[in-house]
Amino acid sequence: MRVLGIDCGSERTGYGVIESDGLDHRMVAAGVIQTNPKWSFERRLLAIATGLRELIQEHAPEFAAVEGIFYSANVKTALKLAHVRGVALLTVAEAGMELAEYSPLEVKISVVGYGRAEKRQVQMMVQTLLRLPAQVESEDASDALAVAICHATRESSNRRLAHRESK
Repeated sequence: MRVLGIDCGSERTGYGVIESDGLDHRMVAAGVIQTNPKWSFERRLLAIATGLRELIQEHAPEFAAVEGIFYSANVKTALKLAHVRGVALLTVAEAGMELAEYSPLEVKISVVGYGRAEKRQVQMMVQTLLRLPAQVESEDASDALAVAICHATRESSNRRLAHRESK
């Protein structure tokens, strides 16, 4: 399966595309859709939507996965993040892809095995699971890859369980 992981942010939206059978994962692409903080917010949202559309068209993922909403002490930051997530969800829906949402805890448990893992631990495990020669430099891209790995692992497990139950 091919999965697009998205780490939403109004200035830096990370993305990671992987190929996976649920156990063996391979990175196809990873990076950041960068916006300029001097741009109007709606222009930044448009840039993120355009970037995601281009990624979906270029890499043709079957699934997309994002981190679910988490609570933030800063209401303004949380609202901006919610807007970016809305753009990501709309873009995925426009493409007709299946979407999954995972909490940061679920992603960390899936990738690191520990729900309170630090960013550096997640980056190290993403490198290990994807058998990369070096860590993904961008934390945003690494987080997006972690979300994609989490989904590939979960989707594969769900498919195996459904197959067993249908017998």
